[in-house]
Amino acid sequence: MNLGYSVSMITHPAPGRHLVVRNANFRALWVSSTMGILGGSVTAVVLPVIAAVELGASDFAVAALSGMVFLPWLLFGLPVGVVVDRRRRRPVILLSLVARIVLLATLPIAYWMGVLTTAQLFIVSFLAGLAAVYFTLAEAALIPRAVTKDELIEGNGLMTGSGASADAVGRGLGGWMTQAVGASNSLLVQLGASVASFIAILGLKVEEAVPDASEKRHIWREMKSGLSYSLSTTPLRVLLLVAALWNLGGNIVVSLIVLLVVRTLGENGTWLGFLMAATAVGGTLGGLTVKRLADRFGSGVVWRYSMFPAAAGYAALLLMTPGWGMLPGFFGMFLTGLAISMNIVVSTSFRQRVCPPDMMGRLGSATRMVSWGMLAVASLLAGVLATTIGVRGGIVVGILIAVLAPFIASRGPLRGVRHLEDLEPAPADAAQPGRPAQEQSTL
Repeated sequence: MNLGYSVSMITHPAPGRHLVVRNANFRALWVSSTMGILGGSVTAVVLPVIAAVELGASDFAVAALSGMVFLPWLLFGLPVGVVVDRRRRRPVILLSLVARIVLLATLPIAYWMGVLTTAQLFIVSFLAGLAAVYFTLAEAALIPRAVTKDELIEGNGLMTGSGASADAVGRGLGGWMTQAVGASNSLLVQLGASVASFIAILGLKVEEAVPDASEKRHIWREMKSGLSYSLSTTPLRVLLLVAALWNLGGNIVVSLIVLLVVRTLGENGTWLGFLMAATAVGGTLGGLTVKRLADRFGSGVVWRYSMFPAAAGYAALLLMTPGWGMLPGFFGMFLTGLAISMNIVVSTSFRQRVCPPDMMGRLGSATRMVSWGMLAVASLLAGVLATTIGVRGGIVVGILIAVLAPFIASRGPLRGVRHLEDLEPAPADAAQPGRPAQEQSTL
């Protein structure tokens, strides 16, 4: 199925001009994504604080809440990917932003009326997460159409780096605002950021042909094709397995940070925000430097070994004590953000490089259904661990699971690959989405 995209992009960029300056389409996506992350990071800090402090929710509820935004990936990722591939992506993004604004507006309104409940937090988080599925898949499908293949790592690096900066600002701001104006009132930042994201997408100049409605299509067959393609080659299978393991273990740790800081160590939301912002600051540096490291050492090398220091960063959380004893956690989370952002950039760029344009929505939904679906599973598991073996014990379990990811990456089928780009299939193979790309004999 060919959607007939015609995207205005500069194929021969002027020397010395920054990608954000020279490419208006990329700039619109970049601004929209950055603002969305800014608002989302505030909400990521605020929601569990609302549950733990304002509503007095249980440890299980506080830990499980962070997974609600990712649960739609596990339940609806595949069909949404088909819908995104059947529709023009720009309107999908705009509608998803409107839905997010309306849903999140209900939380401060309910708080002002004195009727906010933990159940509403879960429902709104889930539905806002579903809107984010549409937004993320449509946005990811447009990025490789807004830049050339050789600009993918640069573009994704900028998206990751600026997104991490926005994440750092948002988490720090969210932590401060929970003390200054109250956790529920802090959600107004997310509303304003979503409006700014909406305005940025209005400036996206993408001409998209309406898909041929006369063509007989079967949603189950298209869902299967997306999942099959994500597992069609050794590189794609290994990248997916490694991402799933890391997200499962890592998000157990992340889901327990709120309980560790607020209840075990007795610190307030400000310290929590700064601690979570440290990850984003590291992510900023990682996103902005990954291209240089990938060019020097190879994207495959960066992908394989970046997760070892990230796991060590999580382990530093166990060294934290109240007050200045929080510093090991800050340094550890900075290191984790730095390393993981590099891993994300090179793996995402590889998938975008090898995937046919009309498969981007389905490939994105299939890979995220597995890898991001693990984030929801991890949050539920974190809640169980917190109530059975305690918060610190749960963090240890999460770290042990996460370490399996770099072990497989460094000892598995891709251990000898220096440049992931070398695994790109030949044009004849890439033109057939249902056919596995030809694999190298060394894999």
